[in-house]
Amino acid sequence: MRDIEERKYELENRIRNLVWTVSGDYTLDIRPDTALFQKSSQIAVYDGVKQGGLAKYFDQDAVSMYLLKKVYCHADQTELLNTAQICTEEAVGWRLDAEREGIRRLREKAYNDVLDQDFKKLSGYPLGRLRLALLREKLDGSWKGTREIREQMECVHALRKVQTTAELIRGIDDLYNRVVDPHFSKSLEEVLAVTTEELTEFSWKDLLQEDAEDASVETVLQKLTDSMTSLETEEEKNNQESEHSREERAEKKKIIVAGQEEMSRMYSFVERNFGRSYLTPAEQNRRNYQMCRGVHAGCRLYYTDGILDSPVIKNNQYVLAEKICSDNRKKYKEQYTLVNRNIRVLADMLRKALVLRDEDQTVRAGHGKIVPSQLWKPGRSEDPRLFIRRMKSDACDFTVDLLLDASGSQRKRQSDVALQAFIISEALSELDIPVRVMSFCTFWNYTVLRRFREYDEDRAANQNVFSFTTSSGNRDGLAVRAIGSDLLQREERNKILIVLSDGKPNDTLLNRPGAENPEPYRGRGAILDTGTEIRNLRRNHVAVLGVFVGDETELQAEKKIFGKDFAYIR
Repeated sequence: MRDIEERKYELENRIRNLVWTVSGDYTLDIRPDTALFQKSSQIAVYDGVKQGGLAKYFDQDAVSMYLLKKVYCHADQTELLNTAQICTEEAVGWRLDAEREGIRRLREKAYNDVLDQDFKKLSGYPLGRLRLALLREKLDGSWKGTREIREQMECVHALRKVQTTAELIRGIDDLYNRVVDPHFSKSLEEVLAVTTEELTEFSWKDLLQEDAEDASVETVLQKLTDSMTSLETEEEKNNQESEHSREERAEKKKIIVAGQEEMSRMYSFVERNFGRSYLTPAEQNRRNYQMCRGVHAGCRLYYTDGILDSPVIKNNQYVLAEKICSDNRKKYKEQYTLVNRNIRVLADMLRKALVLRDEDQTVRAGHGKIVPSQLWKPGRSEDPRLFIRRMKSDACDFTVDLLLDASGSQRKRQSDVALQAFIISEALSELDIPVRVMSFCTFWNYTVLRRFREYDEDRAANQNVFSFTTSSGNRDGLAVRAIGSDLLQREERNKILIVLSDGKPNDTLLNRPGAENPEPYRGRGAILDTGTEIRNLRRNHVAVLGVFVGDETELQAEKKIFGKDFAYIR
């Protein structure tokens, strides 16, 4: 036992000295991975060299903080760390080659060990295949892969030129969003805007492999820093656990613990990010009880006028919302002529349709004004309708709800969606048709319904839609259910719901400690649920129209949700 401890101590000292020598900073707190050394001394030593290089050329604390904030914003921890490992290898490796002889030879030995030991595992997922292609390329100039992998490799190669920590962080973020999650809900600016206070108040136990009592931000940051430069994938590290440990942790994760204190914290986060709710607590509870059932059990609704209209504090999220609102208004001014022409065209189309509906219709009936030419029918025909009646139209008896998908997948179309909503609400207002405009997104287990204008507000309220922002996921079925419930309470005979969305419901709960409902809401199940809510409204005589504002690849999902009643805006 003593010999084992001495060997471990010797290995730790060797790796520490490597990191300190390469970085030139003997104050770094190094926690060597001696278990990795036993698996492959070449990989362990090279990882130590890279860790020293990262500390020398970049601010590793800033990179670790970015990773923590990205995970807080629901990025997959394992995939994000694998992405960071690929990027830091590219950004640091070539600099080390230029400065120190012998590094290239050490690296080649480490690469060969990775290929010998982990080839099968790496070939089983996208980032692993990218890593294999990069390893082969650096070993002998060859690589095997698709055009897609070639393009991903070019993105990684661009990191050789980065000079600042900010550029490295941007590269990690771009590669993750490209390879792992193209629909990631937040921009890099939104990720970096997460405050230290928000991170500190949150529970991070689910992010630690061990059942650590100390689940502080500092502990998680250290874990991320230790993993950032490793050639060993996070999957491989996780596979080193005993089967019993994995089963025990999996069983624990089935048990959802969400006490009153944690729930009030979660509510506080929502308030700070989206603004105060305009409903009383009693009304919120009533709506949650009525709406959050079935696949939405454990979810909550949150109604707000937005962070700009009802802020709790003027935090980074408030500043970001101001900037987005300014950008949306700027785009409106740039396209003022086109937007107003589209408003007039749409208003004229609606007006003509209403004029046709407004004309009294003459129909055959069983009573009314007799038609002499029909008097031959009694005794000769089963059709008893000998009369005509003039039917009054209810053309002006309309009300409309306009519901906007405000999830992160709409980020690149943010201003376009705001303009489209403005055009529709302006055209309806010109015809004095009551219209309410709302947006929806999910934040943890809250579906946030943001109100821009109410049914009977004056036309000036349409300008509020320029404060439209996007964030997080989207639980379409619950949003449609909640909005439809309000619409059914209106007295107007003709009720219409218009939904602007990308046809891709997606509320995946990843790394969200304390979430009550861990089941992901996406894919076929989410599409079927949303389609069911649409059909329920139609059975209650609500006309539902989907306006597709997503990528053409998602068009089939839109058709499954809305059937034939949808429009495609290119």
